[in-house]
Amino acid sequence: MATVLELFKGRSEAFGARSWAEIPYVVFDAANEAAVKAAAEAEIEEWYGDLYLKSIEIQERINATTWRLVARYEPPDPSEKQTLPDPVVAFDSTGGTQHITQSLQTVGIYGPAGSNNLGGAIGYDGERVAGCDIVVPVWNWSETHYKTSINQSAYYALTGKVNSGSFRGFSTGEVLFLGATGQKRGGIWEVTFKFAASPNKSGITIGGITNISKKGWEYLWVQYGDAVDTNVKVRIKKPVAVYVEKVYESGDFSQLGISG
Repeated sequence: MATVLELFKGRSEAFGARSWAEIPYVVFDAANEAAVKAAAEAEIEEWYGDLYLKSIEIQERINATTWRLVARYEPPDPSEKQTLPDPVVAFDSTGGTQHITQSLQTVGIYGPAGSNNLGGAIGYDGERVAGCDIVVPVWNWSETHYKTSINQSAYYALTGKVNSGSFRGFSTGEVLFLGATGQKRGGIWEVTFKFAASPNKSGITIGGITNISKKGWEYLWVQYGDAVDTNVKVRIKKPVAVYVEKVYESGDFSQLGISG
């Protein structure tokens, strides 16, 4: 079966009003011109950036089964212009799970040793605050875009980063880029970008600690200290400090090339 290998030596390219490119190839294991043509048509891309494949020239038969070709690319005619499919967006608003140690409000206390001074601490067993898992707002979505060229290094570098500026209507720090997947069909890349959004919050109150702010993907945790509820004569834990930690770096999502 004939195989096609692109050569880097001998490549020519011109920029400007009369752009063109000539890219050399070698075809191996091709017994005749028909086999060369079939392999070239199957393997050589129709598009080189914004230039369209105009011709493939058989320049040399190196030996009985090896051939040298040159593919020439020029700006496309109107009838040859590439029409890319529209982007596709899918979403999932089922939220995410978060472990919390604080309630929004204690709505009931029962039993003689019940304390109303825990400050909302959940699951205190006399030693530690166990907390619980809840569903929190997380907007997951993906966007599938069709491109003639891609920036793989940007996709890699921005994975696991949050937006450094506004993005898709979300404020700075609310969107986490989960990465991209892609495949190439002919000369077109189909790339799916995955994101998750979590809201920024301000004015949070935990126990007696007020005016707390955190961005969507920052991590908030509560430090507890020992105390005594003198009313019911029991030892308790209560919030003594709240920390907001930056756990994701920021990145410029415009480098993904999907603005608009």
